[in-house]
Amino acid sequence: MNSALLTIDDFSSKNTPAIVDYLKEKGIKAIFFATGQNVERYYEEARYAVKNGMIVGNHSYSHPAFSSLSMEECIKEIERCESVLDKLYQDIGVERTVKLFRFPYGDKGGGNKAALQRYFRENGFHKVKDTQITYPWWKENSLNADIDTFWTFDFAEYNIRPNSGFTKASVWEKMHDANPKFGAALFGENNRHILLLHAHDETEEMLPEYYKVFIEHLLKNGLTFDEPEFF
Repeated sequence: MNSALLTIDDFSSKNTPAIVDYLKEKGIKAIFFATGQNVERYYEEARYAVKNGMIVGNHSYSHPAFSSLSMEECIKEIERCESVLDKLYQDIGVERTVKLFRFPYGDKGGGNKAALQRYFRENGFHKVKDTQITYPWWKENSLNADIDTFWTFDFAEYNIRPNSGFTKASVWEKMHDANPKFGAALFGENNRHILLLHAHDETEEMLPEYYKVFIEHLLKNGLTFDEPEFF
């Protein structure tokens, strides 16, 4: 049996409530990684997700490449988003029990990587439980030790844009690639995954209910969704 944890980046968006409603219908609890500026722009949509039991983690305030920043700038990005998320939870009256972080672009900070990992440990950030992930490259790249949340499979559906040449068929091909250059094959024997989708209204315009299209395909192929757990 294949199983996965669903994560969704770049929260929030106009289509967030529709995504949340669909996930609730299917009994899927996802982790949404938020940029502070998107939460500020779509605040009611963000409130809706938290009210309906979704977990919201930190994806920085403005989505920069962290290797291009000084350590001081990295911390400012993290803490500015933390302030937005703290306010979001407080406004709703929901206790924020889990602090998670995902680097934009998976860029772990270049020369500041070790210092950033120490920062997460010293400031109460949690690690998504990933002991079920046994791919050798996960450990070889220290992903099993890092506090931030990486992924094993990226749908890359954010590439579906006018004149990009990347389409629904491109995602389909990626989903069925038995030997991907990066990450791990989505379908196999007893595979475990951390999946990466995105909350993008631009994708919704190109492919309505794109999240439903891809998740339904996973379900039809026997994949089950895990409840998020943390260290």
